[in-house]
Amino acid sequence: MPLKIPHLPAVQDITSRLIKRSIVLVQKIDQPRLSAAAQQRQVLRSLLRRSAATAIGKHYQFGQLQKNKQLFAAYQQQLPIHDYDSIFNQWWHRSLEGEADVCWPGSVRYFALSSGTAGAASKYIPVTFAMTRAMRHAALRMFACLPKYNLPDSFFGKDWLMIGGSASLQKLPTGAYAGDLSGINAGRPPVWVRRYYKPGIAVARLPNWDQRVKAIVQQAPKWDVAAMMGIPSWVQLTLEHIIAHHKLDNIHELWPNLQVFATGGVAFEPYRKSFEQLLREPLHYMDSYLASEGFVAFQSRPDTPAMKMVLDNGIFYEFVPFNDDNFDDEGMPKPGAQALTIEDVESGVDYALLLSSCAGAWRYLIGDTVRFTDVARQEIIISGRTKHFLSVCGEHLSVDNMNKAIMQVEQRLNLAISEFTVGGIKAGGHFGHHWYVGCQQPPADSRLFLQLLDQALMDVNDDYKAERSAMLDAPKVTFLPVQVFNDWQRERGRLNGQSKIPRVMKGSQLAGWQHFLEEKNI
Repeated sequence: MPLKIPHLPAVQDITSRLIKRSIVLVQKIDQPRLSAAAQQRQVLRSLLRRSAATAIGKHYQFGQLQKNKQLFAAYQQQLPIHDYDSIFNQWWHRSLEGEADVCWPGSVRYFALSSGTAGAASKYIPVTFAMTRAMRHAALRMFACLPKYNLPDSFFGKDWLMIGGSASLQKLPTGAYAGDLSGINAGRPPVWVRRYYKPGIAVARLPNWDQRVKAIVQQAPKWDVAAMMGIPSWVQLTLEHIIAHHKLDNIHELWPNLQVFATGGVAFEPYRKSFEQLLREPLHYMDSYLASEGFVAFQSRPDTPAMKMVLDNGIFYEFVPFNDDNFDDEGMPKPGAQALTIEDVESGVDYALLLSSCAGAWRYLIGDTVRFTDVARQEIIISGRTKHFLSVCGEHLSVDNMNKAIMQVEQRLNLAISEFTVGGIKAGGHFGHHWYVGCQQPPADSRLFLQLLDQALMDVNDDYKAERSAMLDAPKVTFLPVQVFNDWQRERGRLNGQSKIPRVMKGSQLAGWQHFLEEKNI
């Protein structure tokens, strides 16, 4: 009797079930067997041991340091806190110039270019092979959490659309390459995802954002996309182009099996209302904290928007309480700033995050602030940036405060706000905030918008409320088409699928933004 070969849909069904079972197995195998503190102690000793013969390891005597019984205290006493400028000027520039064994064994072949929302205009962040492996391991762990979302077996055999920076990298004189982290990863996707990865390496390597979007729009009908990944604003922009070109009412008309959006880079909630206008069916959202410096955390369960930290994967973390005792008015750590380890953190406190990693970061101030929502589960949210906060007269307004206020106003006025940024202004002897808000349809009553925004900010921030009765004037607002924000990114060379609109603008960046608007007669 001849062997009966199943037809293609049956083969796909079998493959999907096998993938799902493999994912569940990965999740069971990957359960941590040590406490959070023990995992971190193990990571730090490993980092010090592996880097003992590097230039920075010899300078700070890593070989002796790793043997210290009071490891955390000795490490913090031996090494200073670094921001980007200090670690680059002293150490990383040598790796960029081609020197080996500077902060991590071997030569650095890839450098991730930051979006430049704060500090230096272009930051070169080392991406070692060890860090690439760590990122892939964390991504696999995140992928292994999908069965918790009760997705059908068929989901696991369909296409995944990843929107990010160009995989066409800049070759440096040393032979190394520089580009967006998403572009670095897109050029060499893990084996387990290549079968499902869209738009594919050829499209991902197109250097121009507009070219990549055009290619995605043209090829979109050929795909059966079940999951999307990327920064919310860029994914939304891509979907808008697809819907407009193919004359759709929503993206589900083209991709009826779309069920998951793995987001990251910025808080998704302010985008939710405008994003969901592009959908017919609700999606499962998975948040992630993948920075140029490493894969820090991801949402591991559907019951919370918080993300579980990855504690045993090549990164040692320290947490500096983000308060006036530890930071100055510019968001820089003061001498003697107190840094805590994972065993000492508390829920509800904003911490500036320090990383020591297998990419050669050592007590590196990444620039984000995080807040633990569940210490026992090691779950966090990103609460803001050390430099992206407004305190022109002591109001200490964080990005998290701004996001919550915007969401409240959206709900009250039934608005869909796609972007916003805020700058501090001074009028006479008083201060104020100027909000630039991007939405499809401005509210009919701008005064009501400002009243609701002002009240929402007072509700979420007592310092803001106190200053509103003293030196802080009522906020101002300028409503802009969302395209204006995209045009600003294009003019700065940041229309790339990776850069983010800074929620707070200060100094020369704010002046440049205001000049751009003046040139556009806005």
